[in-house]
Amino acid sequence: MATTSRLRTVDDLATIRFPLHARADGALVVMERSGLPFAVERIFYVRAAEQALRGQHAHKRCNQLMVCVHGSIEVTCDDGKSSRTVLLDSMDAGLLVPASIWASELYREPQSVLMVACDRAYEEDDYIRDYDAFRRYRGLSADGRKVP
Repeated sequence: MATTSRLRTVDDLATIRFPLHARADGALVVMERSGLPFAVERIFYVRAAEQALRGQHAHKRCNQLMVCVHGSIEVTCDDGKSSRTVLLDSMDAGLLVPASIWASELYREPQSVLMVACDRAYEEDDYIRDYDAFRRYRGLSADGRKVP
């Protein structure tokens, strides 16, 4: 069963917009501490082949901010009962994925790049990589009902 004080739902997902400064010769996006939903402890980038499905895990404690910096990526988030899919295709929009949400990323275009900012350093024991284990963590049975 979950150890977090409150399990999040897909209703807790949030889109965060960042200032975009576009000119004829290009564009600049600014991310400042005051505009971020948490203090950033780790940032990583993922580039995957077109139609690759990545992620497919949840975190017990780590919150993530996902930004597609190139291409188009479909992020599907699941709380064990409901799911929501968000298309990330602009470098000035990020998706806040709170801890305890299962997330999968489908790379829709060649050379798409996802930047992920996290509020925690890497901790292997924070990951839930098996969907059945994720449901148990959330206190749900295989058919989505609450386990007494």
